[in-house]
Amino acid sequence: MWISRWRSRRGRTVAAAAALASGLAATAVALVIAPGANAATGCQVTYAPNSWPGGFTANIRVSGGDQALSGWTVTWSYSGDQRITNGWNATVSQSGTSVTATNMSYNGNVAANAATEFGVQGTYSSSNPTPTAFAVNGVACGGTTTTSAAVTSRAVTSAPVTSRAVTSAPVTSRAVTSAPVTSAPVTSAPVTSAPVTSVPPAGCSGASICDGFESLAAGTPSGAWSVQNPNCSGSGTATIDTTTARSGSKSLKVNGTAGYCNHVFVQSATALTGNTWYARFYVRHTTALPSSHVTFLAMKDTADGGRDLRMGGQGNKLQWNRESDDQTLPVQSPVGLSYSVDLPTNTWTCVEFMVSGANGQMQTWINGADVAGLREDMVATADIDSQWVNSRPNWRPALSNFRIGWESYGEGADTLWYDDVAVGASRIGC
Repeated sequence: MWISRWRSRRGRTVAAAAALASGLAATAVALVIAPGANAATGCQVTYAPNSWPGGFTANIRVSGGDQALSGWTVTWSYSGDQRITNGWNATVSQSGTSVTATNMSYNGNVAANAATEFGVQGTYSSSNPTPTAFAVNGVACGGTTTTSAAVTSRAVTSAPVTSRAVTSAPVTSRAVTSAPVTSAPVTSAPVTSAPVTSVPPAGCSGASICDGFESLAAGTPSGAWSVQNPNCSGSGTATIDTTTARSGSKSLKVNGTAGYCNHVFVQSATALTGNTWYARFYVRHTTALPSSHVTFLAMKDTADGGRDLRMGGQGNKLQWNRESDDQTLPVQSPVGLSYSVDLPTNTWTCVEFMVSGANGQMQTWINGADVAGLREDMVATADIDSQWVNSRPNWRPALSNFRIGWESYGEGADTLWYDDVAVGASRIGC
């Protein structure tokens, strides 16, 4: 019944996802900075935007080339009416058409032949041309532009930012606003020449689970974590990896393969207690969420016949799924999917959530930002949680364990890394 129900709505969700994603665009500008007193010879700036009608994000990569950077400021000007509304991994401000981005305390020093990244999000009314002139530490540079079709999905509106530094805060209201079909801004430590060191992960004081996998030996997880193969064992694998880490030198690597019998999870030996659970983990994966259903986090609900409350994806967007009745949050409709977000690939993303066993409410944050389509207040709202609430108006979960891994239901394969995992009774934060 589980497999058939997901497949029965696959045609609809694939069509919806195709309509939403058909216009996704990404353009990149590679700029080589001329040598100067304050910019290293051979350094580069890459500006890679994603655009949709009325809004955009841009990932900007700064490299010192064959010389190190000890602090950096990147400046550019927009030729359209773009206004920056948000920035991450840099202090970003705008005055008129001029934008200034300065390093944070943790990414100012960039080793030779290494790079760091930051990003911006913004709005525009009439046009969004890609900037072609940049400066690093006051030294001008130029480059070329590669363009592709613009996204034809929904817009994000926000007040313009002036010369003050751009900051953002988690949204906690119930108001439903559309999210752009782009990667969520990354607020974790950027990729640099050396990993950020923190053992155990910072910000989880008092949490019952707080692990960066540093105490585990490379290979099969053991001790505080055990490999689980629900239903049957297949080709999916889970190992402690020493080649990729968000902090420290280790992470959990999951090779998630397609097919029902390839389910693989790693379960914490610490049982979940209480009736309100907050979790924080960082995940990095290589393949965009598929149109069909997949799961990368599961928690056993003893109040629901021992079935799982699951976080994963469908329709190329993040979602919650309740195994017992196959309901999803948000509803798998084009409008419902527009209220969720995708999961950025090839970068560390901070995922947070809250589940209340007292009232059935839930909330989800991606890189500190509330996701409207993944918020449950137990008041039925069309295209968000109408089916979830109407199916179980008195749903009160009793979660007992915490598992991360990969589970597909016929389609969908991915390679994922998890790091800095924490579960507690209060919000932990990124």
